[in-house]
Amino acid sequence: MGKLSDRLQRLAPSATLAMSQKSSEMKAQGIDVINMSVGEPDFNTPDHIKEAAKKAVDDNYSRYSPVPGYPDLRKAIVDKLKNENGLDYTINEILVSNGAKQSVCNAVMALVNDGEEVIIPAPYWVSYPQMVKLAGGEPVIIEAGFDQNFKITAEQLEKAITPKTRMLILCSPSNPTGSVYSKEELAALAEVIKKHEDLYVLADEIYEHINYVGKHESIAQFEGMKERSIIVNGVSKAYAMTGWRIGYIAAPEWIVKGCNKLQGQYTSGPCSVSQKAAEFAYTQSQECVETMRQAFERRRNLIVKLAKEIPGLEVNEPQGAFYLFPKCTNFYGKKYGDKVISNSTDLAMFLLEEGHVATVGGDAFGDPECFRMSYATSDENIVEAMRRIKETLGKLE
Repeated sequence: MGKLSDRLQRLAPSATLAMSQKSSEMKAQGIDVINMSVGEPDFNTPDHIKEAAKKAVDDNYSRYSPVPGYPDLRKAIVDKLKNENGLDYTINEILVSNGAKQSVCNAVMALVNDGEEVIIPAPYWVSYPQMVKLAGGEPVIIEAGFDQNFKITAEQLEKAITPKTRMLILCSPSNPTGSVYSKEELAALAEVIKKHEDLYVLADEIYEHINYVGKHESIAQFEGMKERSIIVNGVSKAYAMTGWRIGYIAAPEWIVKGCNKLQGQYTSGPCSVSQKAAEFAYTQSQECVETMRQAFERRRNLIVKLAKEIPGLEVNEPQGAFYLFPKCTNFYGKKYGDKVISNSTDLAMFLLEEGHVATVGGDAFGDPECFRMSYATSDENIVEAMRRIKETLGKLE
């Protein structure tokens, strides 16, 4: 066996993908597994968007696009930011990438030097700390647990900042918790950020439209914050277009230029056909977005109600995204046969092997007290999954 680079040795594999793979293997053996481990809408891409993609194929959108994406798509994103968020950007401040995941990674790579610190509230999406490590930076984790609804305070942020701090990564609505920062909470964080020169916030807003509290609030709206903000968004969650791989950043032009230079060297522009489909998604009726949002809200209400009926599980009510992140510490130390539940990863594995429901332990998200369930699945699946979880957890003693 040869030796992989030190860079790769620093990285942990994605726990969500690992859990999804294990459930797929069990399914292949004929076991009826309900997969609640993966963060993906279960809807099909709306037909009018698919038609736009077919037309793009017929119109021969089959060549390289400009590295930052087609001007028409970037213009559509500028209009979206203006109309929906009240933010003024130019197309030179937009860069389209192969999914919001690449957008986040681009921004981290473009701004963070070796040894610089990036503040990441926990629970966090599994890839944030790994991307920071890949860039040579140091992830600095701020704990925001169940009791504070998984949201950091301005005081916590202030305390975590050092002369080495370069960036805060903020995800609202949040993966894995579904928590949503209010305008007041964001304003307080913005005041702290503005006090520190050369400190930027990467605002991951990919779940913007899957929101049950009314209007989405962006940290870039506050005076002096647009210059300090890198907004990341895309079409995957709002339009059920995960596989199309289209995300973008909206940021000061010098940051966009840096990301453009980086992207030009390692992927170039994103898929041409996907871009034309995304442009259509942004410029046509937004009715499909609201229809899906309502379905997610109904499912949220259903899963919260059923989870609260499971003895020992502590449940909060998520305000956005499509995840439930219940606290499961009451089961630690309990056992079934020779299986002992020591942590949330053990619990998730027990639920998969014994209850045939795939979830993800909270350890991977920086919160060992909870585990994540995605309710981006049918009402029937939610009801059956929660029945199995209740029954399976009931076996522990």
